Amino acid sequence: MKAGTIARRGFVVALAAAGLWLAATGVAGAQQAAAADNDFTASSMKYLAAAISMAVGAIGPGIGIGLLGGKAMEALGRNPEAAGAIQTNMILAIAFAEAIGIYALVVAILIGFVF
Repeated sequence: MKAGTIARRGFVVALAAAGLWLAATGVAGAQQAAAADNDFTASSMKYLAAAISMAVGAIGPGIGIGLLGGKAMEALGRNPEAAGAIQTNMILAIAFAEAIGIYALVVAILIGFVF
C-alpha cells in the first residue's frame, strides 16, 4: 500500500472521528440546555462521546503498529544482519504511533470527567 493511500485513509478516519465527536458532544450540550429531567441523557451522551473518541482514536495507532511490525518482519527476512538497526527503528516508530493513542485516551478522560 502506498504512503499516499495510507495518509488519505488516515485523513478520512480523522474527519470521521471529528464529526462523530462533534455530533456526540453537540447532543450532550443541547441536552444540558434543556430541562433538568434530561440530566441523565446529557451524562450518557458525554460518556458515549468519550467512548467514541477512544475507539476511533485507537484505530489509527492499531493499524500503524500492525503495519510497522509487518514491514519490520519483512525487512528482517530479507536482511537478518540488520536486525539491531531495524528493531531500534521499529520500536521508536511504534512508540510514536502509540503516543497518538495516548492522546485519544487523554481526550476521552477529559470528556468523561471534566466536561
